[in-house]
Amino acid sequence: MKNDYERTLLYLYRHGWDDLLILMVRTKDELLSKKIKRLLKGIHFPQEQEKTAYDYLELFRYAEYGMTTSHTFTEKIL
Repeated sequence: MKNDYERTLLYLYRHGWDDLLILMVRTKDELLSKKIKRLLKGIHFPQEQEKTAYDYLELFRYAEYGMTTSHTFTEKIL
């Protein structure tokens, strides 16, 4: 089963905004939830395009970082 970070990257790639909204509500990672909220707010409400692009990139980087650290943690347990 995929973790929240892998799902975030998948939904960002597919532009699955509805799926991101559901993930935002269900995730236990508060920072991930806030970053998703900021991006979705920028997509659905008018604001500067640079701000939305920045929020997209920040969410992508955080999800990528979370995915690499969660895999490292799993490998250490096994």
